[in-house]
Amino acid sequence: MGLSEIKEIDFSLPYFIKHKNIWSDYDAEADTLYIHFKKPNHADNSEMTDDDVIIRYEKDDVIGLTILHASKRGMNV
Repeated sequence: MGLSEIKEIDFSLPYFIKHKNIWSDYDAEADTLYIHFKKPNHADNSEMTDDDVIIRYEKDDVIGLTILHASKRGMNV
């Protein structure tokens, strides 16, 4: 794991820690990782970042992330 990945994780940790439960699902056929901070969730808005991450909102709260091309990102597992 490189320094840039560690910095990205450090930046994200406070947000992940505030949630008691986090669920994830990976669709290998679509190469898409779904991360849910609330279940059930009913997104009423979303936005796509420049790096193909869809941020899902419910009443202005982030309730999940959809990470496209997940297997092609930084860390190889």
